[in-house]
Amino acid sequence: MPTLYIVSTPIGNLEDITLRALRILREVRLIAAEDTRVTRKLLSHYDIHTRLTSFNEHNQSSRIPELLSTLHEDDIALVSDAGTPGVNDPGQALVNAAFDAVIPVVAVPGASAVTAAVAVSGLVEESFVYLGFIPRKKSERVALLQSLLAETRPAIAFEAPRRLRRSLQDLGDILGGRRIAICREMTKLHEEVFRGNASDALAHYTQPRGEFTLVIAGATNVPQDDHAAEQTAASLIAELRIQGAGAKHTVAHVSVVTGLSRRRVYQMWLEERRE
Repeated sequence: MPTLYIVSTPIGNLEDITLRALRILREVRLIAAEDTRVTRKLLSHYDIHTRLTSFNEHNQSSRIPELLSTLHEDDIALVSDAGTPGVNDPGQALVNAAFDAVIPVVAVPGASAVTAAVAVSGLVEESFVYLGFIPRKKSERVALLQSLLAETRPAIAFEAPRRLRRSLQDLGDILGGRRIAICREMTKLHEEVFRGNASDALAHYTQPRGEFTLVIAGATNVPQDDHAAEQTAASLIAELRIQGAGAKHTVAHVSVVTGLSRRRVYQMWLEERRE
């Protein structure tokens, strides 16, 4: 039965691809690629001549009907520029459309920047939180980092070089000296793993280049009593007010972070406003 294969591709080093993935890429009728220029380099390296078509966030709505039509008769492999489609890359819409059309969807796993960073960071023992890309807007970025104040699990995030220093500055302001590992250009020629805190990283990355994966250590001093929780809540309320956040957003966010009831947080918000 025709199948949609979700094929993981290397995140840098072209040798990091499975034998199964290479076989699938050779055998399918069509490869739907996020960027055909990027995928063509991989195919050329392994002497694969399967037909390519583009599938990305700009054309996916118009391309899905064409791909579904092909899938009624032939197999298709979906690939992104690096890693696994559908994980911070286009793909989810096609996967859902295939399921709706009762077309089998099969994963062909492979390299992952997330698991690679977890393995070399030395900060993850069991579970972790995956954040995806750090938000571009400062208010959203600050809210995300504040949500980690009481999170005891390490967090994994991606960041672009042009925004790295801004994120590190906010990370240091909010999480203080929390330990971090910064994995740059994973599996590539200039691969680097930096360990320290946000202040150390700012001094190290004066002109960031490459792709970055951050591993942020979990909290070790989570408030254990109402008094400590209220101190944390008061600090967060004041910070969010400076940022222009309204009562609804502030109460919901601070309640989640501190564990205090929404009623108590709202009372503190009113008190802070009067002051």
